[in-house]
Amino acid sequence: MARSLNEWLWQHEFWLPPGITWEDMEESEDVHYPQPRDLLLSIPFALILVVIRCAFERAIALPLSSKLGVRDKQRPKAQPNPMLEKFYNTCSKNPGEGELISLAKQCDLPVRKVERWFRCRRNTDRPSLSKKFCEACWRFTFYFVSFFTGLAVLYDKPWLWDHRECWTGYPQQPLLPSLFWYYLLELSFYWSLVFTLPFDVKRKDFKEQIVHHAATIFLISFSYCANYIRIGTLVMVIHDASDCFLEPTKIFNYMKWKKTCDSLFMVFSAVFLISRLVIFPYTVLYNTYYYSMEIFQPFFGYYFMNALLITLQLLHIFWSCLIIHMVYKFILQGTMEKDMRSDTEESDKDEEREKFSEKEKNGITYFSSVTSNNYIQRDEAEALNSRTHLTNGHLKDR
Repeated sequence: MARSLNEWLWQHEFWLPPGITWEDMEESEDVHYPQPRDLLLSIPFALILVVIRCAFERAIALPLSSKLGVRDKQRPKAQPNPMLEKFYNTCSKNPGEGELISLAKQCDLPVRKVERWFRCRRNTDRPSLSKKFCEACWRFTFYFVSFFTGLAVLYDKPWLWDHRECWTGYPQQPLLPSLFWYYLLELSFYWSLVFTLPFDVKRKDFKEQIVHHAATIFLISFSYCANYIRIGTLVMVIHDASDCFLEPTKIFNYMKWKKTCDSLFMVFSAVFLISRLVIFPYTVLYNTYYYSMEIFQPFFGYYFMNALLITLQLLHIFWSCLIIHMVYKFILQGTMEKDMRSDTEESDKDEEREKFSEKEKNGITYFSSVTSNNYIQRDEAEALNSRTHLTNGHLKDR
């Protein structure tokens, strides 16, 4: 059954242009073509990258964070409470008003203390600043190495300068060793991101990140199997260009270097918007949709490839809207807004707001009592002075 499924999946009608079969792409001693089995190497390489990342963050990024003045905020720990802890782990981390009242009755605690316990408990689970710093350092290191590796690999390739060269001789385009290792590096990295996704810093676009990683892995894998290597290399270089500026922007933000962070953010925004909304559609989408039709007729692989690329472009538009909104805020306020993708910490602002409201209430009570007492005392004093004045002045009552 598995063999029949494999034969059905890899029918040449699906993945190759009309008139081309897998027999036309048989390898020889001098000519090698991409093979799907090669992609299995990305799994052990991804695990190796995870190990390298852990060593890098522990030995380099974490000591660097302390030297650069990145300090974790002291968070108050929630008091041990088995009942609340069980509810937190099994039911909900952010209970509603009715659940808070019920839990308060069961624990014999004020509702406000139960609410404060859940807030402290949620903050405990949130990643520290040093963790965010280490993650940004690792990604910056990889994107920097990957981007310049891609430029070094593609610099002398004709399809980098003439996009029609992506289809010259397709699909019988031999696989060069440099392209194979570049592909393996990129695919292994995105697999490593999938493996560490449960442990990485979770942001508001967590679901979009999953879709992005899945689309990227499918896109890289499919482009390798169907020998869309030339298009795939262009996609990877374009993506790494803006990511090289995103991660250092985060790093300087964690270091509290405000001006440097704002400057890098503007550079990143320009590079991202130009590369994802201008260069990517023209270099990749227009290339795969129109230039490829000069060589062959549409087939299933053509539609599937373009569907993945359009999915990627929709994600580009989603993130571009967030970035444009942040740039707009930056222009109006003169400072960069917090990362809209980040899951903001429920800091002590809520506590301070509660304390302020309590003080405000107490202040109003105190103020009202003081003013009322002063008012009474002032009336009594005026009455007494008035009485004394009348007596000494020998004035008659009105």
